[in-house]
Amino acid sequence: MLPTSLTQPLRRLWTLEPFAYSLRVFIALAGAMATCWYLDDMGKLIPLFLGIIASALAETDDTWQGRLQALLVTLVCFGVAALSVELTFAHPLAFAVGLGVSSFAMTMLGAVGQRYATIATATLILAIYTMISLEQRDGVALGELWREPLLLVSGAAWYGAISVVWCALFSRHPLKLSLAQVFRELGVYLSLKSALFEPLRGLDIEQRRLALARQNGRVVAALNQSKEMIFRRLEGQRGGRKLNRYLRLYFIAQDIHERASSSHYPYGELAEAFFHHDILFRAQRLLDQQGRTCKALSRALLLDRPFDHGQSAQALEDLNASLAHLRAQQRDEWRDLLRSLAALADNLATLEDKLASADNPDARADNEDSSLFDRSPRGLGDIADRLRSHLTLSSPVFRHALRLSVTLLAGYGVLHWIHPTQGYWILLTSVFVCRPNFGATRRFLRQRIQGTVLGLIAGWALITLFPAEPIQALIAVAAGVAFFATRARHYTLATAAITLMVLCCFNQVGDGFGLIWPRLFDTLLGAAIAGLAVLVILPDWQGRGLHRQAATTLEASAAYLRAILAQYAQGKRDDLAYRLARRNAHNADATLSTSLGNVLLEPGHFRKDADLGLRFLVQSHTLLGYLSALGAHRGAAGAAGANDAAVMAAGEEVADTLEHLARQLAARATVAVPEAALMSHARALEAAAAEEAGDERRLLQTQLALVSRQLVAVGESAERLSAQASREQGDLK
Repeated sequence: MLPTSLTQPLRRLWTLEPFAYSLRVFIALAGAMATCWYLDDMGKLIPLFLGIIASALAETDDTWQGRLQALLVTLVCFGVAALSVELTFAHPLAFAVGLGVSSFAMTMLGAVGQRYATIATATLILAIYTMISLEQRDGVALGELWREPLLLVSGAAWYGAISVVWCALFSRHPLKLSLAQVFRELGVYLSLKSALFEPLRGLDIEQRRLALARQNGRVVAALNQSKEMIFRRLEGQRGGRKLNRYLRLYFIAQDIHERASSSHYPYGELAEAFFHHDILFRAQRLLDQQGRTCKALSRALLLDRPFDHGQSAQALEDLNASLAHLRAQQRDEWRDLLRSLAALADNLATLEDKLASADNPDARADNEDSSLFDRSPRGLGDIADRLRSHLTLSSPVFRHALRLSVTLLAGYGVLHWIHPTQGYWILLTSVFVCRPNFGATRRFLRQRIQGTVLGLIAGWALITLFPAEPIQALIAVAAGVAFFATRARHYTLATAAITLMVLCCFNQVGDGFGLIWPRLFDTLLGAAIAGLAVLVILPDWQGRGLHRQAATTLEASAAYLRAILAQYAQGKRDDLAYRLARRNAHNADATLSTSLGNVLLEPGHFRKDADLGLRFLVQSHTLLGYLSALGAHRGAAGAAGANDAAVMAAGEEVADTLEHLARQLAARATVAVPEAALMSHARALEAAAAEEAGDERRLLQTQLALVSRQLVAVGESAERLSAQASREQGDLK
């Protein structure tokens, strides 16, 4: 038994997402290094290391059976790519044709799905690794035609075997990490949401809403990742107790997200009305405590420990006591506001119950619909249809595929024009730097150059200080591990690490110092080519497509509203159709937030839509909050039953207005906001709600009134965004 002082740090390391990944890479690199030292043949080291790195880059989350199948496909792709490079390496024209066609085809596979995109990108990287390895050996000898492909594929197979065995032993661990990430992001979201309830005048509510909308994108991304991981493990494995527990936790997280994103009244008006009372402070404290509880649940999942939610439970009691005190004053001007606060308190109470149920997710009803929507392709026909749908200049995937192909061909042409030393690093830099949009390319370009300079300086210093080859071998392995530990979040450090590894490996078989200046020059040249390409070859300026993404957001919100209305008529049921409509609405909101983040990285001329887009994001996310409140309070059938024609017609009219605004915005047409009709609509709903005795029906009417009023602000933002898009279209013509 290990002492507690040692087991605690090890357990915490195990909870870090990059740790297992890095440990697998360490085993693979150390094994390859030890083998080369044992055989006294360090010439095999570079292709083995490159094969391991390419295989690790091709790794995707899966069951061990799925990973084994993916590994076999990956090895076949790697073998074909490496052998093709060998056969055409000495024939520049054939090589250029193969490089252009293969890079285009492999990039287009990204339209099929993420798994295909990952394997295709890794195959392209391995092909360039083959070029680097061949250049280092001064070309291909006919008698050694199979040497390089065999070594590269052997390195890839070695890492792949470790990965498959690891997955068989620890298949649930990545899923646990992913769910912990979901609850961690939900905790941050709840903390940001609590800031909206701060009972102070003059707060910049719009900036707080913007931060909330951006965090919502992170929550949605985490939920989507967990859903895909669960789905892959559910295929053919239904009934596993542990897996079903994770599935229930995922559904609990979805419910918490819907309730956390709910909005029941404009917060500014609540702050003004109850400025001298503690009700909003109590709501803020409860939300903050529930955010802390979500983070505690995340830690409990990682460490397999129970979690305590007593503080948030006490905060809920304090909120209810404050609400009861306000009700006891019986002030008529507060009647409608207190009803909204009561709905808020009820929502937070249910959220508290959801958090409590996460401690024992197995208690969730087994008769609930637990199906998940499968977004993966179904057969070759579906793959062909997806590819065909992207064979158009309007497709970002097609534009990126064409841009990357031209970039690599340009790099290959420059390579033959100036004949730089170790010139194939130009192509490798271009592959890593060239991204689907300017903002991402700019970020990776800067980080790649900074990391390369840092890695070369560190490599020069370490090779000088430690000339002994065994020490340099250890440095190379450590640097390779550091690359995979940091590449997801700290790309500058990752680039420095991989540069250091390359220098140490080359120093094992030749002169590492001789690689320093060529590596720097080739990196700068490859980055310059990629940066120029993203500027001039079918540039995908995110700002010019904001109106389309905004329209998609409104369409998804309309579909979500229709799904909610159907639930109010027929009764609450968390079936797949409802959950899919809810997820699509949040996905559209998150995509718009991501697009705006990319716009802010674009040149000034293309950033002029950013302010309009940010205002629209704030307004549309507020609208989504009102819709989420409607969804959160669904109850038994009949709250607005099929015979309640007036309420249902009002809801359908709001959905129709949303769709109409979306069509106008997508077409860059003049957005006509029916402000008078919407405000009249809202007043009629509020009047009906004031006379309504039933809480659920009154809440439906109140929320629809809030949605109607919010549609005016959304429409005005859409009008400005559409007008700007129309002006830009005219300028282009």
